[in-house]
Amino acid sequence: MKAAVLHQLGTAPKYEDFPEPVVKDENQVLITVKAASVKNLDKGRASGAHYSSHTNLPEVVGIDGVGILPDSTRVYSLAITGMIAEKALINKNGYTIIPDAVDDITAAALPNAILGAALALKYRADLKPGDTVLINGATGVTGQAAVQIAKYYGAKKVIATGRNPETLNLLLQLGADEIISLKDDDKDITSRIKEIHYSTPFNSVVDYTWGHPAEIILNALKGGGLHYVTPKVKFVTVGNMAGEEIKITSNLLRSTAIEILGSGFGSIPAEIMQKLPHEILPEMFQLAANGKLKIETLTAPLKDVETAWNENIPVGKRLVIVI
Repeated sequence: MKAAVLHQLGTAPKYEDFPEPVVKDENQVLITVKAASVKNLDKGRASGAHYSSHTNLPEVVGIDGVGILPDSTRVYSLAITGMIAEKALINKNGYTIIPDAVDDITAAALPNAILGAALALKYRADLKPGDTVLINGATGVTGQAAVQIAKYYGAKKVIATGRNPETLNLLLQLGADEIISLKDDDKDITSRIKEIHYSTPFNSVVDYTWGHPAEIILNALKGGGLHYVTPKVKFVTVGNMAGEEIKITSNLLRSTAIEILGSGFGSIPAEIMQKLPHEILPEMFQLAANGKLKIETLTAPLKDVETAWNENIPVGKRLVIVI
């Protein structure tokens, strides 16, 4: 079969022949792959920088995708073998059937964004109807999904931050009530966050940047006096596009009723992850089928995977390899 094969960490996968995977037990099924997205996670694993980097090279890349079962059912699934290939193995009990109204490209692109948005909002931030939530770094693919899903889950007010002015304005159409540019002066950003937090206190912050923008927000939420009790805020970090480390002082945590949490494969309980293919993804796919969850994509054929892998993908768009 043809596949995107990684030979060395830190390089792009190459389009070449690779042995077709073989079903090893009754819990596995071989699918014909139609589309698979290229995400930061895929690139991180291929670069060697991620904690789950590839170790058994050469290896086919791609953690998930859309394919056809032997009975012609179209499904999305995480992969047992690399998914950017003509064939792949999946767990027969872990796939999600895709509604007819959702095309292969959208179905391949959405799930990672849903994982980083829906799980963070519902199960880490514990978002409730009527809540106010700040989405930090909302101009990225997952941030855009988070704005839309927060509104679907009943958020009364969604504040979105980001650096790309065009995408920030788009977020107003996707459901954001207010936007804040991270290109503004730190003092202006801090003042704006404090102003909003004072009038409609944040119940949660879902953060996709970490680094300096996260420091600005955390310090803006800091309490200000002996008799001032700050509202409780859950700060959930999902990504680190602005840096791996931040500075947090003891004073900040002692003066603020804030909980700092992470949302990712290692922090989501197993029982929640088990709901992903059978409850969460079907609900989100139906939302997309109804035109209420949108994602922007770019596509490339499998034969061009090496070139596409190295391209600079515009902010807010997901690359999908079409098989």
